[in-house]
Amino acid sequence: MIHLPSAVRVYLATSPCDMRRSFDGLHALVSAVLKLDAFAGHLFVFANRRRDRVKILYWDRDGFAVWSKRLEEGTYAMPFAEGEEVRREITAQELGALLSGIDLGQAKRRKRHRRDAAEDA
Repeated sequence: MIHLPSAVRVYLATSPCDMRRSFDGLHALVSAVLKLDAFAGHLFVFANRRRDRVKILYWDRDGFAVWSKRLEEGTYAMPFAEGEEVRREITAQELGALLSGIDLGQAKRRKRHRRDAAEDA
């Protein structure tokens, strides 16, 4: 289970990423492609085309940090988009499930109260 403060959001890039990218390259993707502020303290999740590698970029008070994982066998069930969707927001629990090998597309979510984005403003 991943425990994050409630203010931290998790964004999935919905297109494959070149895993040779590091701090600056991932920061450029967050700014130019995802159209988000990488300095906001949120987590930005990227996967390669084969879906066997994941990188997570986040701002850690005084610098960027990158968490990386390569699977020795199997793949992640990353939801790559076919259309114009460049990012998808997920919860920390969904990130934990995704990293554990659970396919979010096939998982059924039970009804829970969720705040609207307008309520957060």
